Formats: sequence, C-alpha cells, structure tokens
Amino acid sequence: MLGIVVFGLFVSGVTVWPAVPGLKLAVRLMWGAVEPAGVLHAFVLRAIEGLESVQANYPFMLYAHDWLAFAHIMLALLFAGAIRDPVRNKWIVQCGLIMCALIPVLAGICIPVRGLPWCWFWIDFAFAPAAAWPLWIALKDIRDAETYVDKGG
Repeated sequence: MLGIVVFGLFVSGVTVWPAVPGLKLAVRLMWGAVEPAGVLHAFVLRAIEGLESVQANYPFMLYAHDWLAFAHIMLALLFAGAIRDPVRNKWIVQCGLIMCALIPVLAGICIPVRGLPWCWFWIDFAFAPAAAWPLWIALKDIRDAETYVDKGG
C-alpha cells in the first residue's frame, strides 16, 4: 500500500516540470478542442496561457514549480523509508493521513484567494481519499504487525 503512495507522489512530482505539454495533452484528450467547453476547460486553457507567459517573461517564477516537484519526490522517499521498517516508521503513515485530512482545508482556503473555479476543489480533494485509502490500510497492517510482535510472534 505504501508503494502506491510512493508511486503517486513521485509521478506527481516529476510531472510538474512538463506542465504545459501535459496540460495541452489533457485538453486534447478531454475536450479535443481549443475553444472553451465549460468552466474547467476555460480555466485549464487560461492556466496554459499563464504558464507560457510566465515561462516567456518571468522564467524565474517557475522555480516554485521546481521546489514543488522536489517536495513531492522527497515525500515519496520518506514513504519509501516507511516501507523498509513500517513498525518503527508508523509515524510517517500517521503524518500522511493528517496531510490527507488537511488537503480540503488548504484547497478551501486557497482556491477562492487565488481565483480558481470552485470545481477545482474536487480535483484537489480527490487526492485526499486516493492517498488516505492505501495509507489507512498500511496503518492497519502496521498495527497488526505491532500486535504480532508484542505477543512474541
């Protein structure tokens, strides 16, 4: 279960760098058109335009993306460490569950502040149960392993 979380964090980290080509591909696959077909489509097209403008005029601003990618990759390494010794590193899994619980809080605060459409909340929110489910199973397995060890197994 922790491997699923590691994989998800790693992939979400490395896909930050090719954001514009990735978003353009998503637009082609989801909508097949460049004319906005709804709020989310219009927002993604605007995001692409914004990223291209920043890249052309203020490329140093994308340094924040580099750190976002780095943070995801480092979190993946942290959870990979929990795979090596899950009982001793149970706190990492617990911390991950706390982070999942806080995703909707951050999204609920930052989405209106940054002017994102509210439908984006559900996209961000989807990451919480997607990570919490395998983390919860891992935590249950870790607790079972602790009980087994405590009983002299």
